[in-house]
Amino acid sequence: MPPLEELKRQKTMLHRKKILTFSFIAFFISIGMAAVKSTQKERNLKVLPKDISDEKLDSIMQTYNKALGVKCNFCHVPLKGFTDSLDYFSEAEPMKENARNMMRMVININKTNFYFDSLQRPEYLNTITCKTCHRGEAFPPED
Repeated sequence: MPPLEELKRQKTMLHRKKILTFSFIAFFISIGMAAVKSTQKERNLKVLPKDISDEKLDSIMQTYNKALGVKCNFCHVPLKGFTDSLDYFSEAEPMKENARNMMRMVININKTNFYFDSLQRPEYLNTITCKTCHRGEAFPPED
C-alpha cells in the first residue's frame, strides 16, 4: 500500500476511535445522570413550593414539630419493611391532609392580613404560625 493511502487509512481509523470513545463517554455520562436522578427524593408537596430547598423544608417541618409538640410520625407513616424510617410520599395518614389544610389556612391568614414584604413568598410568612393557636399541643387548647 502506498504511504499516502496508509496515512489516510490510519487517519480514518483514528477518527473512528475518537468517535467511538466519545460515544462511550457520552453514554456513561447519561447513564450516570439517570442514576442520580432516580435516586433523588421524590417529593409529595401540595402546599409548599415545589422548588423549596431541603434545608428550608426541614426547617419548616421542625417548626411544626415544636409548635404541635409532635414528631414526624404524627403525619407520616412508617416505610413498609423499614419501621425506623418514614414514608414521606405516602398519603395513608389522614392527619397529613389535615396538616395541609392547616398550612393553607395559616398561609391565607398571613397573606391576607400581614403581606407587607412583596419580596417574601406568602408560604414563608410567619406572623401567624401554628404555635399561635396550638401552643405546643397537637390539638389547640379550648380556652
